Amino acid sequence: GQRYAGRPVGLIGTKQTVGSNIYRKKIDQLDLGVELHALATPLLVPMIEEGFFAGRVSEEIIRAYLDHPTLQGIDALLLACTHFPLIKPQMEAHYQGRVAVLDPSDVVAATVAEALAARQLLAAAAEAAPLHHFYVSDFTRSFEESTRIFFGQEVHLEHYPLWE
Repeated sequence: GQRYAGRPVGLIGTKQTVGSNIYRKKIDQLDLGVELHALATPLLVPMIEEGFFAGRVSEEIIRAYLDHPTLQGIDALLLACTHFPLIKPQMEAHYQGRVAVLDPSDVVAATVAEALAARQLLAAAAEAAPLHHFYVSDFTRSFEESTRIFFGQEVHLEHYPLWE
């Protein structure tokens, strides 16, 4: 919020997210004069879901979007999709430090941690990494690989025939 008051900030997301204007409405409510430049990036989600997020294909698609005129001259880029942290390193490499790439989930997590700590409700750090077990209705190897990369560890996925 305050850090980008009166400055140009880019936003990328799905057509639905960008079209909803929810981020614009919430940012405008802060009344900080943030100049929001939103761009729908419809190819990014399927690219990530199909496992094309660490190579030439993703680099070209990311470059095409980040070089779009809408996003020129921004000081920060807001990732308005839960898939996008998987390609955040490529975006940061593209900008080479000229633009801050912001993951809203990091901001929310830090804010929640601060609030819990202030109320002395923050749990002690666990000695071992948690074990994750998820049931999925559509199991694919690319999704399995995406979850491993996202969590930074093996994740147990079990197919659940929800639609069968």
